[in-house]
Amino acid sequence: MEIEFYEKNIIDNNKLRYAIIVARYKGKWIFVKHKERDTWEIPAGHREVGEDINYTAERELFEETGAKSFNIEYINDYSLIFNGEKSYAALFFAEIYSLGELPDFEIREVKEFDDIPKDLTYPNIQQYLFKKVKDEII
Repeated sequence: MEIEFYEKNIIDNNKLRYAIIVARYKGKWIFVKHKERDTWEIPAGHREVGEDINYTAERELFEETGAKSFNIEYINDYSLIFNGEKSYAALFFAEIYSLGELPDFEIREVKEFDDIPKDLTYPNIQQYLFKKVKDEII
């Protein structure tokens, strides 16, 4: 697996397949647990056909955390080579001000952490995305 970071808006919006949102709530980092997995993940999701990546990030943040009020910032684009295939995504940071009820989609649990948890779903990539956002906002 190989990751490469770019400035935001360098990659054409139509090529961005995912929005990843490193989020903080009341000074704690938000991670989610998918209904089909027992590990923690950064909130993220696929871009729908014709959807702007900024809207994808806002939609996925709500769907995966129940965030009702938040400020979201586009950090950068990145590419990931996995099994010889290169895909592009956008990385965001969100400061969440209020959480509502978790929508009944694919996430079963939302939890706050002081730092990145050890039991990650995608440890080879999520630690780099988390660090990139922390370095940008601190």
